[in-house]
Amino acid sequence: MRSSKALVAALLVSVSGCSLAPDYHRPAIAAPGKYLEVPTGWTTAAPAADAPAAAWWQSFHDPVLDTLEDRIETDNPTLAAAVARYDEAVGELRVAKAQLYPQIDANSGVSRVRAPANRPLTVPGTAVGGSVEYNEYQVGASLSWEIDLFGRVRNLIAANRAQAAASAADVAGSRLGLQTSLATSYFQMRGLDARLELLKQTVAAYQRAYDLTETRHEGGVGTGLDVSRARTQLATARAEISDVRAQRAAYEHAVAALVGVPASSFAIPTDTRQPDPPSFPAGTPSTLLQRRPDIDAAERRVFAANAQVGVARAALYPTLSLGGNAGQETTGPNILSAASTFWALGPASLALNLFDGGQRRARVRIARSQFDEAAANYKQTVLTAFREVEDDLALGRDLVQETQDQKDAATSAGRTLDLALIRYRDGASDYLEVVTAQTAALDAQRALLDLQTRGLTNAVDSVRALGGVAS
Repeated sequence: MRSSKALVAALLVSVSGCSLAPDYHRPAIAAPGKYLEVPTGWTTAAPAADAPAAAWWQSFHDPVLDTLEDRIETDNPTLAAAVARYDEAVGELRVAKAQLYPQIDANSGVSRVRAPANRPLTVPGTAVGGSVEYNEYQVGASLSWEIDLFGRVRNLIAANRAQAAASAADVAGSRLGLQTSLATSYFQMRGLDARLELLKQTVAAYQRAYDLTETRHEGGVGTGLDVSRARTQLATARAEISDVRAQRAAYEHAVAALVGVPASSFAIPTDTRQPDPPSFPAGTPSTLLQRRPDIDAAERRVFAANAQVGVARAALYPTLSLGGNAGQETTGPNILSAASTFWALGPASLALNLFDGGQRRARVRIARSQFDEAAANYKQTVLTAFREVEDDLALGRDLVQETQDQKDAATSAGRTLDLALIRYRDGASDYLEVVTAQTAALDAQRALLDLQTRGLTNAVDSVRALGGVAS
């Protein structure tokens, strides 16, 4: 008898370990051996996939930026929401794990009962003592347990565990995205600080040129047309100052929102310094697959979808449930006596749906389609990641040469303006030549500042594209 019970128990244990989920294989992506757009002279690093993320923004050596970035972790509502979603996913995993174990409920009750004289246990033809009224007291517990014959619960746990891992990756991705968004807005704002300083210097120079044209006009040397042109240049530069101030305010407000502060109570002092953009190690494409949080999250969702196929397929097979209850029941005060004890094992039920109009098979098809969708999304995420890295590497490489060329152009434009002013003072040309030179010089300086800002924001975006920088 004992050997047969052990055999049944061993059979249940072995059967409960089976799974109907398809064997999981990570969707294949052909990762190139190296990046195409890596600039000449760069050293390719290979950071470990589990290396902690470094405070990459410190490479810009800006104390204000360092302070702002530190506030992302504690004050940003978007990151707090992502952490809450992760906690929710962990809770769902715990709910799924609980289904592996028996569910035990305690119960108690008191009732007043009247048993009729013709109650079912009365034997016809015998004397009956009449109806009976009594109090009934009961306390006990019940047990129910679904035996995981075909891996429904285990696959559900695997799916929820993968979803929790994907949610953790979402938190990392959200954190990195917020950090890079803040740095991008910050450097855009600093670029506008530099442009404001340039415009202030330009307005001062235009004012001197305007005073010169008025003096020449009053002396009968210049013309009213020269004065009008000088006034136009001066007013246009002043108008641009107002526009740039509005743009700077918008970026400052964006930074305020990222650090969780109302824009009306937040201000950053102006600073015209433009640091050189640092270079971050690109690693290899295979490293990228391990470092990018969005790739990690997408792959975990593929795994979860694969496990959900097993959950859907398990519904096509029987469900075995065990039950039982025990406790104390009496009509008098002696509820704790041995005579008041009751227990029952069972029912042990095996249920199988014979006809549902194809509903369960349709759910299997849905689960397989969701797996195909998750796999396609994973592949697209990887391809997008490769493209973003290549874009940033190519842009960073070309910006170096473009910035140097623009510096030369700005220097030449400044010399041209100086010569045009000398020629105008000497009466060798009219003011149109000066206006043309002023416009070219301002455009060249403005373009140079834009390139310097693009270099900084591209360095920031390369951190995001690479999935962060390992320490």
